Amino acid sequence: MSPSMSEKTASHTPAEGTKLVIVESPAKSKSIAKYLGEGWVVDASAGHIRDLPQPSDLPADMKKGPFGKFAVNTEEGFEPYYVVYPEKKKRVADLKRQLKDAEALYLATDADREGEAIAWHLLQVLKPKVPVYRMTFTEITQEGIKRGLESVRQIDTDLVDAQETRRILDRLFGYEISPVLWRKVSRGLSAGRVQSVATRLVVERERERMAFITSDYWDLEGTFTPGSGSVSPDAGSGASSFTARLSAVDGVRTATGRDFTDRGELKKSAAGQVIHLDQEAATSLAEGLQGAGFAVESVEDKPYTRRPAAPFTTSTLQQEASRKLRFSSRVTMQVAQRLYENGFITYMRTDSVMLSDEAVNAARRQATELYGPESVPQAKRVYKAKNDAAQEAHEAIRPAGDHFRTPGQVAGQLSKDEFRLYELIWKRTVASQMADAKGYTATVKLSGTATDGRVAQFSASGTVITFPGFLAAYEEGNDSTAEESESGSAETASKDKRLPDLSAGQSLVGDPVTANGHQTSPPPRYTEASIVAELEKREIGRPSTYAPTISTIMDRGYVTKRGNALVPSWTAFSVIRLLEEHFGKYVDYDFTARMEDDLDRIAAGELQREAWLQGFYFGAPNGTEGLKSVVDNLGDIDARAVNSIPVAEGITLRVGKFGPYLEKDRPADAEEGADPERANVPEDLAPDELTAEKAEELFATAGPSERDLGQDPDTGRRIVAKDGRYGPYVTEVIPELSEQEQQELLDSLPTEYYKNGKPKPKKLPKPDKPRTGSLFTSMTVDTVTLEQALQLMSLPRVLGTDAEGTEITVQNGRFGPYLKKGTDSRSIESEEQIFTITLEEALAIYAQPKQRGRGAAKPPLAEFGEDPSSGKKVTVKEGRFGPYVTDGETNVTVPRAMDPESLTAEQAYQLLADKRAKGPAKKPARKPAARKAPAKKK
Repeated sequence: MSPSMSEKTASHTPAEGTKLVIVESPAKSKSIAKYLGEGWVVDASAGHIRDLPQPSDLPADMKKGPFGKFAVNTEEGFEPYYVVYPEKKKRVADLKRQLKDAEALYLATDADREGEAIAWHLLQVLKPKVPVYRMTFTEITQEGIKRGLESVRQIDTDLVDAQETRRILDRLFGYEISPVLWRKVSRGLSAGRVQSVATRLVVERERERMAFITSDYWDLEGTFTPGSGSVSPDAGSGASSFTARLSAVDGVRTATGRDFTDRGELKKSAAGQVIHLDQEAATSLAEGLQGAGFAVESVEDKPYTRRPAAPFTTSTLQQEASRKLRFSSRVTMQVAQRLYENGFITYMRTDSVMLSDEAVNAARRQATELYGPESVPQAKRVYKAKNDAAQEAHEAIRPAGDHFRTPGQVAGQLSKDEFRLYELIWKRTVASQMADAKGYTATVKLSGTATDGRVAQFSASGTVITFPGFLAAYEEGNDSTAEESESGSAETASKDKRLPDLSAGQSLVGDPVTANGHQTSPPPRYTEASIVAELEKREIGRPSTYAPTISTIMDRGYVTKRGNALVPSWTAFSVIRLLEEHFGKYVDYDFTARMEDDLDRIAAGELQREAWLQGFYFGAPNGTEGLKSVVDNLGDIDARAVNSIPVAEGITLRVGKFGPYLEKDRPADAEEGADPERANVPEDLAPDELTAEKAEELFATAGPSERDLGQDPDTGRRIVAKDGRYGPYVTEVIPELSEQEQQELLDSLPTEYYKNGKPKPKKLPKPDKPRTGSLFTSMTVDTVTLEQALQLMSLPRVLGTDAEGTEITVQNGRFGPYLKKGTDSRSIESEEQIFTITLEEALAIYAQPKQRGRGAAKPPLAEFGEDPSSGKKVTVKEGRFGPYVTDGETNVTVPRAMDPESLTAEQAYQLLADKRAKGPAKKPARKPAARKAPAKKK
């Protein structure tokens, strides 16, 4: 059992002389240095200093040993092999140099498991010979620093074990499962313990939307006004019109959206209990109620009480910032990090809703000053976390200090985003200690008889707040549900509506009364706020990991954003299908949550790291299968089946190398070997929008997917015109050789083919890539001729050379035809000029100055659509070191072998994907500067 925090607290008397404090970020070090004063040196590790390397980066003698596959020795206690990041070697050297002059070391990294692990890694690398203290802060203020110094302790090895287990677990999970995705779906994909489960949530919601069948239902809405002479004397200004919706006909409740299943049928529980109005019945009832008399049946008032929400945790902060500020989870955590490091809020990675006594007093004092003594209850409010494992930090997220600064007091010190987030945190914290909001909810029922004798009952309700309490400071947002998104939701329509003063028996005039049609709505897609709430509800992962998890599934191209909604890609459908069918346990929600519980138990000292990893990877003594056994016994996986999603009868969506496309089953009378009919799927078409009708429309507008133009007289190869994902083009067909033909060709190779005594190759060299050419805007697949196709495939056309011998070519780019001489490109007027322009005309164009203002911003060389992985617009720009492709997050230089002007969208997307797969560039380790020998002491 791990010793308690108090048992780990060291008796502390600050050592004389210089004390070195190491924190994580430079910004944090500056803030802390202000409070510590002389005798203290504060420096930063700038995050993690070391980690597990890529197996390819292991020393040569380790690559074939037990560390070779994961950089973890799975054969002997799951021992990890760590290396200092190359870019952190200078940082480590600086810290070691400062440690030589220090008489004590304080490791003051963040107060969570990751921070504990960073402190442990620093201890292992620095190897200090002076007293070492572990110090944590929940806030970077004078009071927070003082409390941190008063409660220093030793490093908690159980917390380190839990974090190390998590890191090794993620390495085993990703490195065993990701290669399966590469082989069966696409390169550059990845699997992760939490990211795969989060992707599954998004895909499952989209599957529900795809299977959803809309139901139509009708109701009535009327505007009612108290009749003449029927208003009570004390009604006052309450005698005004109000709207009410039909709730029952002849005593039977009318159906609303919640009475239908996702298959478009009435629920069994509603059958016989509700009346389902269609357009005809609703319209006739509305007509029969025109001019009818209405009377109030009942008026019911119920007391209304609403408690304030608890102070922010990491999860609820991300949710509210998404709803109210439109911040992504990543942006929320980045802004919160800056606020914490600069001393404006407490630590922002926490599951706890607890506030310290100082914070409670500060909130109550500020609420009293700003909103009056009546806005604060007599007793202090105490909140309890829903998750018993909440332990990542000591307090909820709140303004720093024992006396809160109002938003007005910090406005000039913060950026716009920092101010908005601080204001949100301040409001939530102060409101959490304020009084309940009170009021009453009034519900009115009224009825009238139609001309055909049907009795129609209407109802309306409204909430009246008589005492705002905490609402004067803050009101929590919420995520919409399917029922709320339906226009016909009676509850939504009548929420927070003020009703006139009415009494039973009072007569009303209903004018007009109209029939309204409604449709049930599919379950809403997840937003960043709602998926964070869902992950927390299922206890999957930790709130501190949600922001990087969401960023990862978007960077991998599994999910894109449409407005605030998270939309899965077709690649995500393939990945999740493969994982569900072959790694079902590892994307199971309960299994993933139990893994998190086990990590909590390791952190509490109740489980041993090695034994748990042994069970996870190799299997447990109780017979539970381990990950290694699952991977080793996968058997054959049908990649075509995994990447196929049925859309309609005889129509299947395939996830191909260059994106999704539709394919029709070949008819029974089709010629043997004939290609099936295909159609491309637009990138901006969401999966639930690909209905059978939409699929047929895509086939109808696709035109011929391939048209045979004839043979190239020079090569004898077949030339075809195709309609590709990025537009129509022509290409040559290079026939594939049979095994016998390949062997005959190998045998016929001349002896000169084998040079320097090389052995005879087992395979032929890779065939040449087929020549291709995009069609001009004036051409179509139906009209292009063989002669035009051969011309297009011959591009670029060489015109000749200039006086200095530089070659000039003419070619067609994404933004039109152009000349190219070295790196100098010039546009020409029309595509037809490509085959008619002469060298003399080209030289005349180059003799003119290039039309671009000096110092003006350079326009993009090319612009493409949204990147399949990041969902961001891709452009080609001219940079300081040459042209490069960017989506705003990832930059990659255009290879010299590629012409930036003629770069295709497909090539640009592939360059970005390859760059992401490689990861960040590694900086070469700097050689330490030679030091002068110290002067000899006399």
